[in-house]
Amino acid sequence: MKADGSASLPYRLIATDLDGTLLRGDETISPRSRDALAAVTAAGAAHIVVTGRAVPWARHILDDLGYRGLAVCGQGGQVYHAGEHRLLTSVTLDRRLAEVALAKIEAETGPLALAASRDGLRGEVLTGPGYRLHGGPLPVTSFDDRADLWSAPLNKIYIQHPDLDDDTLARAAAEVAGQLVGVTVSGTGIVELLPLGLTKARGLSLAARRLGMKAADTIAFGDMPNDVPMFRWAAYGVAMANAHPDLKAVADEVTASNEDDGIAAVLERLLAEAV
Repeated sequence: MKADGSASLPYRLIATDLDGTLLRGDETISPRSRDALAAVTAAGAAHIVVTGRAVPWARHILDDLGYRGLAVCGQGGQVYHAGEHRLLTSVTLDRRLAEVALAKIEAETGPLALAASRDGLRGEVLTGPGYRLHGGPLPVTSFDDRADLWSAPLNKIYIQHPDLDDDTLARAAAEVAGQLVGVTVSGTGIVELLPLGLTKARGLSLAARRLGMKAADTIAFGDMPNDVPMFRWAAYGVAMANAHPDLKAVADEVTASNEDDGIAAVLERLLAEAV
């Protein structure tokens, strides 16, 4: 305990993914998780959201949480100031490279269903024929002509295959186009093509630097392969019980599921140990 009576936590930066991690299946955050995050921030730690969602698809959740600090969105490509509703940095996908990458992937796998996330605070999500979109409160824009994909800056492209599972599709994409784009799996049915070298770790390191913190200060929570780089960067990585096997394999700890307040359980333990 510090001289002022507050808890001395082993980590000053708490990095949490959203979907499958902090959020429950209905896209809400439990009262227990809210209370645990409030308690660690009151003890002097900073909470930072690190999500694959681009800003337009994360903003309403951050607002509901009362989140006012920095958030890393778009798989590390966007650093967003939630309190000011301001985009501080943004990395976009090279559309020419992406088009070549798609051609290489489809030459290997056959036709893909596509979606894309446009850049900016109000960037649209575009969905093409056959793309199976997960439910959500925000609208999407449909397209029939693939030329529409390339008409404005993009954060990422989503790909789906009628037969291949997510891991198989991601491996195939990385094998034939990994020198052009990054490839990651961020959720069920969500395989993404990203700017080459872009990861959550890159975005988190930028945001941490703005807060005067570093990897050694950080505990990270996640559930999918796109969280692997973040775990490798942070001092301590905690996978949810519902996490993908690839993430559990690199985690320092596996906690309860997102439905069972896994983040809160770890934070409450850290607070108790710090007293």
